Amino acid sequence: MKVILETIDLKKSFKMGKIENLVLRGISLQIKQGEFVAIMGPSGCGKSTLLHIMGGLLTPTSGKVLVEGEDISSVSDAKRTEIRRKKIGFVFQRFNLFPTLTAEGNLKLAERIYSGNGGNSARRHEILRLLQLEDKMHHKPSELSGGEQQRVALARAIINNPAIVLADEPTGSLDSENSAVVLEMFKKLNSHFGQTIVMITHNPEAAAVCHRIIYMRDGMILGEKSVES
Repeated sequence: MKVILETIDLKKSFKMGKIENLVLRGISLQIKQGEFVAIMGPSGCGKSTLLHIMGGLLTPTSGKVLVEGEDISSVSDAKRTEIRRKKIGFVFQRFNLFPTLTAEGNLKLAERIYSGNGGNSARRHEILRLLQLEDKMHHKPSELSGGEQQRVALARAIINNPAIVLADEPTGSLDSENSAVVLEMFKKLNSHFGQTIVMITHNPEAAAVCHRIIYMRDGMILGEKSVES
C-alpha cells in the first residue's frame, strides 16, 4: 500500500506572551492508503493539534506534512485550501450541520462547496444507505438523534471521495450506544469504500476498532501497535 499521508519531524509551538509553549515535539508518522488508524493519548498531549496540521487547518512551526506526496505545509493559504477541499474530509466532535437544511441538503451543500457542481446523486444515496440514513434524508438536524447527526456529518465528510478522512473525537459527544453505531459506520466506510481514516481519540474502545493505534504523550509519539481483527 502506498503512503497517503506523512509527517516529517513536525513541531508546533504557540506563544503566550513571552512564553513559547511547544505542543508538538518532532512528530514523524506515515499513514497508508486504506488504513484505519487511531491516534490515542490523554487530553492536552497535542493529538488534536496534530490532526489540524495534517488537515491543513494549522501550519507547523517546522517540519513537513505530505498529502499524496504534496507538501501542504509550504504552499500558499489558497493552495492549502484547495488541497483540503479536494483531498481531506473532516469529522469533529461537534456535528457542525446547517440547522435549516435537511440531511440530504447538508450533503448537497457540501458537494457544491467542494466540487462546484450538483454532485453525484448515486453516490449520495449509496452513502446514505450504507450509513443507514435513507429514512432520515429529509429530516433536519433538530429532528435527528446525536448519533444520526454524527452519521450525517460522516456522510458529508466523504461525499466527494476525499483521499483521507480526519476525525477528531467523533464519539466524544455521544452515549455508548450511539458511539458503537458511529464506530461501526466508520468500519463500514473503511471496508466498503477503502476509505483511509485517521481518528483522534482518548477512548480505548474507540481505538480498538482501528487497524493500528499510535500512542502520543507530551507532544511526542511513544509507540504504536497493530490491532487484531
